[in-house]
Amino acid sequence: MSSASLHQRPLHNLLTDPNPVSPRSSQTSQKPTSSLQYRTTLLLLLSLLVILGVLYPYIQFPQNGFLSYTSKSNLFESKWRDYSLPKAAAFVAKNNTLIVCIVSEPYLPFLNNWLVSIVRQKQHEKVLVIAEDYATLFKVNERWPGHAVLIPPVLMSQTAHKFGSQGFFNFTSRRPRHLLQILELGYNVMYNDVDMVWLADPFQYLEGKHDIYFMDDMAAVKPLNHSHGLPPPGKKGRPYICSCMIYLRPTNGAKLVLKKWIEEMQIQPWSRAKKANDQPAFNWALNKTAGQVDMYLLPQSGFPTGGLYFRNKTWVKETKGMHVIIHNNYIVGFEKKIKRFRDYGLWLVDDYSSESPLGRLE
Repeated sequence: MSSASLHQRPLHNLLTDPNPVSPRSSQTSQKPTSSLQYRTTLLLLLSLLVILGVLYPYIQFPQNGFLSYTSKSNLFESKWRDYSLPKAAAFVAKNNTLIVCIVSEPYLPFLNNWLVSIVRQKQHEKVLVIAEDYATLFKVNERWPGHAVLIPPVLMSQTAHKFGSQGFFNFTSRRPRHLLQILELGYNVMYNDVDMVWLADPFQYLEGKHDIYFMDDMAAVKPLNHSHGLPPPGKKGRPYICSCMIYLRPTNGAKLVLKKWIEEMQIQPWSRAKKANDQPAFNWALNKTAGQVDMYLLPQSGFPTGGLYFRNKTWVKETKGMHVIIHNNYIVGFEKKIKRFRDYGLWLVDDYSSESPLGRLE
């Protein structure tokens, strides 16, 4: 081969390949690209690990093998939806005793006010709030974990029901069933309406070992040494005992009263013609079981009805220092109750909401 042909071949290659690259230069140019891809892949993997680390507490692993993401809020709500009465009672009870109230969302301000007064008597750790809607369940357990439980079915109304309405009946008619369930679990239970304020510790007034303790709903003044037996029937054939404050021991007698109470409400349901509520049925139950149950009427001086405490200033002065629980009844209307409590210095949440386990409710 001539020297001319040796020089022509490279010239031909240069002309036919506009971007000639030598083997060495090709290898050199590929190295930075491979390194960049490696770094990018590594960065993506590290980012994925960080994201998984953040989300891991909220990732559920169902049986079908697929991952599902659940928000922190959903986990919180799911936990309390599954919270049962036996679990709640076991968590809250002290000395085998519970203090129970039944609350729907519109009455949360009254719950908070009631709690301030109970904290002052150092009895609040026994309190179990039976929530009648999920808003109440979540709000209480958000602020005070474990102290609220919901017993299905759920009441859907978000309004404060007036005394005598069908909604009020539907709300209060569940009370004996809830209390009976607690007795069946073996606990002592003190029930309170939340439109009450404690001025002293009521447990010291639960003398003896009676089946059931309750307070009179009559405004007529009784002597300080009045009988602690069930008062005689009034004009309607039944006594006038308030269903707002009841203490029950897990005895057959107490359970009998509750079962009879449930039965009486089934006999006399709410209607437009006869706007029933739970209290007459409670009184019929007491009247019909009086011979079989050991009952105790709490002293009027310590447990006055609102019709006495808020309307008889002379009696209030004469019994000063004896008052234990004040009930804001004998008045109808959410705002009217708050105003009366304020007028008597008993709307504690205005200035002392920080003392409640729930704090200030907006």
